[in-house]
Parts: sequence; structure tokens; C-alpha cells
Amino acid sequence: MKKCILLILCILSLAVELDAQSIALLKYRGGGDWYANPTSLPNLVQFCNRQLGMNLDRNVPTVEVGSPEIFNYPFVHMTGHGNILFSEEETRNLRTYLLAGGFLHIDDNYGLRTAAVREMKKVFPELDFVELPFSHPIFHQKYDFPNGLPKIHEHDAKPPQAFGLIWEGRLVCLFTYECDLGDGWEDYAVHRDPEELRQKALKMGANILQYVFTR
Repeated sequence: MKKCILLILCILSLAVELDAQSIALLKYRGGGDWYANPTSLPNLVQFCNRQLGMNLDRNVPTVEVGSPEIFNYPFVHMTGHGNILFSEEETRNLRTYLLAGGFLHIDDNYGLRTAAVREMKKVFPELDFVELPFSHPIFHQKYDFPNGLPKIHEHDAKPPQAFGLIWEGRLVCLFTYECDLGDGWEDYAVHRDPEELRQKALKMGANILQYVFTR
């Protein structure tokens, strides 16, 4: 009974928090470096506050996949290079969060695709990732990206792709692949990317957050 009450309260909390402008970094098990790109989200928040007039909290907390705290954040970001592992309880919690209106952005920092696709299939066994067309609204918010995701880091020299899990017409999970937006959001000293490239990454990130907070 206590678990049911807690779940109901969490769902109601999410409905209220959808207007509260705060985002979180997702901590997962399995050995992958979920903590990669530590300066990326604070920099993206600062960019969105300055350029989009948003009021995001620059203190970006970490939230675990199975925690009820995840329902406090309309947007959670997951990144890394290695393995991901969701338990049954974490799988149920993440599914409930996404069905209740939450949004998950998975940014492949190189080598994350196999584990991300496998674990999200546990969350939504009835869904497959589909590639988003360039006409999708996420590419046409404050900033226009007529050719889809920008290419930030080369890695395998493959074209950047955006994949999504769509539940009843709603994009609940965005997977950015061969793009590495998070590296472009980091402090200049980390990767020393040209400013033009960093701006492309920040603008695409701003589009994602604007899409989530205004849909």
C-alpha cells in the first residue's frame, strides 16, 4: 500500500513539476561512466537561460534510475561510453516516469548504443527506436537545423542520427548518435572545439530543452 501511495504522489508531483524548470543527470549501473562530461549540463543550462530566457536551475542534480526523485524532473539526461544495466525495479520506475510525462535524452558519448538500445527495450518492449526525420519539430525550435543533428565529434566518421521512442504519438526518449552533443557543451578547455562547433551543439541542446518544456 505504501508503495502505491508513493507512486501516486510521484506521478502527481511530476505533473506539477513539468512547469518547474529543472533538469537532472541520470545515474545508472553496469559500469558505464554516467558521470562523463561534468561541465556539459551546467553550460547548457546557462546558455538556455541567457539565449532563450529560461529559468533553469544551474545546479544540475544526479538522480538514479530507480529513485522516486526522478519524478521531480521533466527532463533527464544520460550519457557515457560503456555498459548500462537496469534492474526490474529500475525498468518499471523509468517506464512509469516516461509514461507520466517525463523525457529521457540519451547522448551517446561513443560506444553507448548497444547497451542503450538493449536496456530501453526492457523499458518499452513494444517499441523500437525510429530515426527522426529532419522535419521533426525538435530540429526547428529557437534554432533551425534543416539537416538534423550537427556533427560535433567525428569518432567513426558516420553521419549523426537522432532516434526516438514514440509512445502514442509522443516522443518520450531521444537518442542522439554519432553526434556527441555533450562534448560540445563542455568547457572549451576540455575539448578545445572551435567556437562555431560549440555553438551548434549548444543551440541543438537548447532546441531539445525548449521542445521538452513547451510541448
